[in-house]
Order: sequence, then structure tokens, then C-alpha cells
Amino acid sequence: MNINENSGSTVVHRASGHEPKRDWRTWLIGRPLPTADAPHQTIGKAIGLAVFASDALSSTAYATQEMMVILALAGAGAFHFSIPLSFGIVILLTILTFSYEQTIHAYPGGGGAYIVARDNLGELPAQTAGAALLMDYILTVAVSISSGVAQIVSAAPTLFPYRVWIAVALVMFIMVINLRGVKESGIVFSIPTYFFIIMMYTTVILGLLKYFTGSLMPVINPPEIEMIHAAHPITFFLILRAFSNGTAAVTGVEAISNGITAFREPRSKNAGQTLIIMAFILGSLLLGITFLSYNIGALPSESETVISQMMRTIYEGRGVMYIAGIVATTVILVMAANTAFADFPRLSALHAGDGFLPRQMTFRGSRLVYSYGIVSLSVIASLLIIIFQASVTNLIPLYAIGVFLSFTLSQFGMARRWWKVGHLQPGEERVEKGSTLRFENGWQYKLVINGFGALVTFLVMMVFGITKFLDGAWIVIILTPILVSIFYAIHFHYKRVASRLSLTNYNVPPKIRRHRVILTVGGVHRGSLTALRYARMITDDVTAVHVTIDPEESQRIQKKWEIWGDGVRLVVLDSPYRLFVEPLLEYIEEIAKNMQPNELLTIVVPQFIARGKATQLLHQRTADTLRKELLFQKNIVITEVPYQLGE
Repeated sequence: MNINENSGSTVVHRASGHEPKRDWRTWLIGRPLPTADAPHQTIGKAIGLAVFASDALSSTAYATQEMMVILALAGAGAFHFSIPLSFGIVILLTILTFSYEQTIHAYPGGGGAYIVARDNLGELPAQTAGAALLMDYILTVAVSISSGVAQIVSAAPTLFPYRVWIAVALVMFIMVINLRGVKESGIVFSIPTYFFIIMMYTTVILGLLKYFTGSLMPVINPPEIEMIHAAHPITFFLILRAFSNGTAAVTGVEAISNGITAFREPRSKNAGQTLIIMAFILGSLLLGITFLSYNIGALPSESETVISQMMRTIYEGRGVMYIAGIVATTVILVMAANTAFADFPRLSALHAGDGFLPRQMTFRGSRLVYSYGIVSLSVIASLLIIIFQASVTNLIPLYAIGVFLSFTLSQFGMARRWWKVGHLQPGEERVEKGSTLRFENGWQYKLVINGFGALVTFLVMMVFGITKFLDGAWIVIILTPILVSIFYAIHFHYKRVASRLSLTNYNVPPKIRRHRVILTVGGVHRGSLTALRYARMITDDVTAVHVTIDPEESQRIQKKWEIWGDGVRLVVLDSPYRLFVEPLLEYIEEIAKNMQPNELLTIVVPQFIARGKATQLLHQRTADTLRKELLFQKNIVITEVPYQLGE
């Protein structure tokens, strides 16, 4: 039912509430969801772990290998450093977990590093953190999908030449699933996530039992180390490079703090508990995989992953359990991209809401997800996969430096927040930039945790930037300020538009003194006469214009116009070069030059509307061409008058 409610001069029209008509998109991504259904699309801890932790958990499949790739430069004898390096990464993970757990409770509205930096450090640090995180999410998709395809290629080497297109196809598949909604994608992805966790714990526990009972054998026929002949000495710099490669394991820690709003109430509690569970699983698996990989003598290689070598050694061949383990690892690596698909659209929507990205990023699609963000992420990540040929080793140098920059800004911002909280009186509240500050007992303890976290992540970022600079990190270091500059250019544009549209100090312009209409006439028929009637309703100051390339056709049109033109004068423009739009534009621009500021010129274009989209291609879109050419001209309006051709 439609109801009109009059309130003064405002009329409120309530829609009938009928569901939109189904089309091909309905079958692809599901039926449209009403806005009122948004609270029911939230998720609990079990699905939240699958949606937001798959990125971090999946990194256990390649973090050990990426450390060993660097250690291999000094030969297989340097692999024993992988175990203490893993302990160092777990310590870093613990610091980040405690730090982000505090962020979750301080900012239950989500936003992570971007919101924390914006509220406590200012606009420039916030945009820097946002740019770093957006790049990290793009790389998360590229790295995790490429790593998943590497697992497939390890099990089926004949697919190696097709790895890039397999990776792109997987990105498109995850895009479609995410366009169906957070809740639905979470349910779909929770099964493979928990299957991976069960398989990895089964593999690690069985491997440790074999190790402690003395039955764990070395890997049979390990692949060759491609870089073993480089014969680099074991230096502190080499160890730092290996550590920076391994820190890819902690790059998904911030995801939950960015997506708090996706959790059910109590949001902060559910998100915080999910973060702690994720950190425990991630740390224990990383230590177990690294320990076993070293003790079986696994070697890093593009042809077979360390995980594949570990599984076929523990399960003594490529049997059912090996295949199940590889399938689980492959699927979780592919699903890891889902964390970026959950967070990238939300973060880009926050940027867009603040006016630093196109406003379209804030629009929710028919399934209550940020469709523009999801599609943008898919396209950019696919381009990266194609450019870097789906190679994890080539993509890793670009990875992690951005997220550690956001880690640093987030932790420093939280430390500054606790410093401000400590200067409040007990019971006192203060609102700053939309965030409420309250005095909290134990603020000193929280200040120390976040301050120490900021220091550690800053040092790791510097290590990563220095050790990986020549390997490709320089691209991210250069790209970050470029992205921030683009953000500010977009922001400046929106501010300029807002100031031009503002009604503050607005002087109402004088009424239009003269309104002229130019009616384009391609022929004298029902469509052109319909447009003529419309033009005469606007004003009596109408001029019909016909562009001729055939003198005989021009004479026929003039004769018919004398009969049907209702006394409106017809101007015939000769076109010796058989052009249509150019002479018309020239005529319009000549008139526009002599127009006064309070004059208006409307171009009326008859438009045939044929049945079916295909037949529309058979007719010119003159109005579209004129709009493109005259868009920036003042006091000129382009109007189409459709004429339905019918059957």
C-alpha cells in the first residue's frame, strides 16, 4: 500500500514494500535484503573466526617456507635459525594480540587503525594508516590465492602453466560468494576453515608423536633449493631478512578490530574472544610446523611447498590423509582472501564516508554488503596476480610493510588515548572527534602495552623496509604517499563541491529573463512532433535545427515542416563533410557566446525507444553525445524526449 502523509509542505511517500523484481543477479548473489534486515546479518564467534581469522591462520601454510627461502641463501645448515625466529614471531603475535584486544574494547564501532589514528593522531596519520591497510588487503588476496594455487600445483604439477588463470578464477569465485552477504559467506567458509584447523592439528600432533618416539623420518626426495649455490654467509642482516619474511604470519591480526560491527552483541566481547582464540591457534601451529619442517629436512621450493613435504613425510606418502591435508591447506589459503573481502569494503566505506574515496564506496548493494569495494578489490588483486605470475615469493616483499605501518600508527594512537584518559579526573568524560574518553583505572598498564607494541611494530617495519627494499618493498614505500595524495585530492574535490552547493551566504539569482529552445530535427515524423509539443510547453522561443548532407532530402524536410512545424522556424545547417554533431555544436556554441547571464538555452532531442535493448543499438544517441560536449557550458540544458515505438 502507498500512503501519503502531509506534514506542512513536505509529502512523505511510503513504498509498498514489495520485493524488487528478480533477475539474473538474484540467481547469482541471492534475493535482495531490506535495510531492516541488517541487524540479522551479524555473526557469532564461530563464524567470526572463519570470516576474520582465515587470513592469519592461512599464513601458517607459507610463513615457515618464506623464512626458509631466505635462510637457504646460506645453505641448508642455516635452517635451524627458523625455530628461534618462529618463537620471536609468536612473541610479536602475543604483543599485537594484547594491544588489539584493548583497541576492540576502546572502539566497539570498528575501524581499527584508521579510526584510532584519526581520533588520536590526526587526519594525515589516519590516511596513511588507511592507505597502508587497503594495500595490505589487496596483497592479502593476491598472496593467499597464489599460495593456495601453489599447493594445488604441488599435488598436480601438470597444472603449473595454468596457475595464473586458476588464481584469477578463484578470486572471481570468492567475489561472488561475498556479494551474497557476510552472514552467508561466513557460513560457506566456516566449514573449510575448521576442516583446515582439524587437519593441521592432526598433522602436527602426529608429527610430534613420531618425533618423540623416534619414528619421524626425513623427507624422501626433497626438491632442490634453487638458491643454494649463492653461498651467502650467515649474517645478522640475513637473519633479519628471514624474520621479516616470517612476519607475514601476523598480518591478519588487525582484521577483527576492523570488522567489529559484523559481530553480534556484545560486539566487543565476542570480537575480543575471537581474537584471542585466533592468536592461540596461529601461534601453536606456526611453532609446530616450523619445528617439524626443520626436523624432517624440508627444503623451500617453487615446485613443492614445505607443507606438502611435511605432510607426505608424516603420512608416509601421498595417500588419503595427505590429499585431505593438501585440500584443507589449499582451501584455507583461498578462503584467507575472504578476510580481506570482509575488511577492505568496510575500510574503504569509512574513507569514503569521510570524503577521501569516491562516495560510491559507501553504498550497500542488494545483499547489504559494500558491493563497489568488493568488486574493486577483486579487479586490483587479479591484476597483481597476473603481473607477478601468481608467485608467492615475488609478492611477499610487497606484503607486510604496509600492515606494520598501520600496526605502529594504531598502537601509538592507542597509547596517546590512554595518556589523555590518565589526565581525566575519576568519573570525568570528554568527547573528542566523536569518541568518548572516560577515566579508567589501570590506564598506566594499558599505556605501557600499547606503547611497547608501537615500539616493537615500528622496529619490525624498519627491519622489513630495509631488508626488503631492493626486493620490491620500495614499491609500497613510494605507493603509500601517492595513495595518500590521491585521498586528499578526492577530499579537496568533495569539500570544493560542498562549498559551491552550500546555501550559506547564498544570494538567489535573478529569474530567467529569456528561455530559448533548440529542437534537433533529423526528420519530420511523430517523434519529432512529440518533441516539438514538449518544446512549446517550455517556451514559445523555439528554433528547429536540421543538419543536412543531402540537398534533396533537405528540401523534402523543409516542405513537410511548413505543414507540420506549427509556425516554428527551421534552421538548416549545411554539412559538406557529412558530419552531424559538429555543425550542430558549432551553431549552439555561437548562440551561447551571445547569451546573457540570466538566459537559459535548452536543447531538446527526440529519441526513439524501441522494444528490446538490442534494437536500441540501431539508433543514434545524439543526446548523450551533446551532453558530453556541452557538460561544462553554463546555462545549457540537454533534454531527451522519448517516443515509444511500440510493436
